[in-house]
Amino acid sequence: MLLVVTQPDRPGNRMKLAPSPVRAAALDLGLPIAQPERIRDAATVERLQALAPELLVVVAYGQLIPRSIINIPARGIVNVHASLLPRHRGAAPVAHAILAGDRVTGITIMRMDELLDHGPLLAVEKVGIDDRETSPRLSARLATVGARLLCDALEQLDSIVPLDQDHARATMAPRLRKEDGRLRWEMTAGEIDRRVRALQPWPGTTVDLRGRTIKIVAGRPVDGDGEPGSVLGRTRGGLVIATGKGAYRLEVVQLPGRGAMAANQLLSLPDA
Repeated sequence: MLLVVTQPDRPGNRMKLAPSPVRAAALDLGLPIAQPERIRDAATVERLQALAPELLVVVAYGQLIPRSIINIPARGIVNVHASLLPRHRGAAPVAHAILAGDRVTGITIMRMDELLDHGPLLAVEKVGIDDRETSPRLSARLATVGARLLCDALEQLDSIVPLDQDHARATMAPRLRKEDGRLRWEMTAGEIDRRVRALQPWPGTTVDLRGRTIKIVAGRPVDGDGEPGSVLGRTRGGLVIATGKGAYRLEVVQLPGRGAMAANQLLSLPDA
């Protein structure tokens, strides 16, 4: 391997710069590393040109690869994408699969072109989505499949016949925003549940209850009916709250500046 290119170190806990998992792994393996702010910077392009790599592999890099780099490797660029393309093109395919209520997602190995997740397909493998799937858990399962499928595809690269995507069926999975995690009790219980599971760990989900803004750490839809936002009851598992359709049981919540706690504890706190 000639070079590992990854994002610059970003602030982590206590705002200290923290290396990405890719950089940490590359350091452990003694591999050369580059961390440009922008992959299209002239210095980065010139460095890659000087290395003259036979093949580039891109996995969740977070920036569009420009034509100046796509043209460098003799055998092109192979990309690993965490969805069944052309569904969920973009930066957040795992979260959007859960948000959409998909029952199946998967890994796609593709040849990269200048457009977003647009190139021809080299290999595809389906992965089921469980009823209680969260983004971190699904991402971990997809990563295992993706690593294996990538290795298989690279071994057979010369014999694989690329398959063009059906671009008319494309859907987008744009980068998540903080406001995506802002919930309203007028939403259905199903939508609230999908957002809580999909938007972990960031941006997370918050909602107003009894005059407080709480972060929902865990919960699930249950039977119930009432005015959206009203407390229907307390069960051994948590607080049951009415939604726009059905009810949602809060199980674990978090208040600003506090640690996670059982949702039932909210009833012992004074209204804000």
